[in-house]
Amino acid sequence: MDIATLETKLILALLLPGLLVVFFTRVTFHHVVGLALTIALIAASVYAGYTHNWILYVADALSLTVGFWYATRMVKRARKKGNELDEE
Repeated sequence: MDIATLETKLILALLLPGLLVVFFTRVTFHHVVGLALTIALIAASVYAGYTHNWILYVADALSLTVGFWYATRMVKRARKKGNELDEE
């Protein structure tokens, strides 16, 4: 594998899974569903052979963790804001 290709895949592995978790959470309004959909997409890409290096697996896991943390925080803030609006 070319170094430039590995660098590109590493950058994408660090960014895209986290962004996908946040995106799917915004679409489905549930952070666990967003995580599950993102994991399904990553599993499909591994099965198709696009990810075949352990460092990319680690980068995907790190990005998923950060994205899930942010999506959980985002959902809690939205629910808190919704509860405050209901009380008024």
